[in-house]
Amino acid sequence: MDAAVRAWLISQLGTSTDLADLDTRYTRLGSSRAVALEVLRERLAALIHDQPSTLAVSGVVSLSYGDNIRAIERQIALLEGGEPPAPDDPADTDDVPDTLGVIQLVERPRR
Repeated sequence: MDAAVRAWLISQLGTSTDLADLDTRYTRLGSSRAVALEVLRERLAALIHDQPSTLAVSGVVSLSYGDNIRAIERQIALLEGGEPPAPDDPADTDDVPDTLGVIQLVERPRR
């Protein structure tokens, strides 16, 4: 994993992410997007299964992890959709060029 991929992963997953774990995952999965998705899915599963989504003690405290769950789900959806671009994403190989052309319209003579 090169420095650009490592920086992209840290920007997606946060600075507290274990870099040795990211290296191991990158070696196994082969792409930074797959690594980010795997880590985020694990975090989502931990939030959903290990903790209640809402905790309230009347008149004392109220905690809700619902917004955190939705934020991780949105980030996963963006990554699955290809946003933001990762440094090791494959190049666009469409046969159709992404350029615009110019057409000149010429008036036909009247009969």
